[in-house]
Amino acid sequence: MKSLSTLLLALLHHFSPLDDPTADRSLVLRNKAFEALTYCKANQLNTKFCILVNMSIHSGKKRLFVYDFVADSVLSSGLCSHGCCNSAWGADFTKEKPTFSNTPESHCSSLGKYKVGKRGYSSWGINVNYRLHGLEKNNSNAYSRLIVLHSWEDVPNREVYPNGTPEGWGCPAVSNEQMKTIDRFLSKAKKPVLFWIYQ
Repeated sequence: MKSLSTLLLALLHHFSPLDDPTADRSLVLRNKAFEALTYCKANQLNTKFCILVNMSIHSGKKRLFVYDFVADSVLSSGLCSHGCCNSAWGADFTKEKPTFSNTPESHCSSLGKYKVGKRGYSSWGINVNYRLHGLEKNNSNAYSRLIVLHSWEDVPNREVYPNGTPEGWGCPAVSNEQMKTIDRFLSKAKKPVLFWIYQ
């Protein structure tokens, strides 16, 4: 008969957080946040918080994270849409494998770091948007493409997996409730905030 300690070790191994994909994603997020903070310090961006969007996560799951650099924790999270590219607008055909492009009129989202710009009026959602300035080669056309962070009534405020979030024409769109939360953070920010879409 196996000893009690042997059985306990076996159970601990079986339920190890290292085997938990959620734990893996948390570690990836913390590593990305560390990279983001380093970038923000080097480029005179906000060092209180940033917004991270992990496009490798299924679009029906929470993949946008408002990350608190000071507390090293997530302030808020939610769904985030991506561009439909050549697929149907408003559908979720690319919920698992989105395509990215920096080309005008491609209707695709672009990977890379952005600086959150001015707050403006949106005809979508809660009528608030923020212009996004692409900081890298992959997203250098973001401003001229009118890529903005905004809310959209069709984006749910909860996870809908295995369904996906409706896809638009390239803008990162969130739920109305999520946008209200993000807007509170952004409107109080003293320095430009980093918005980072990665995969």
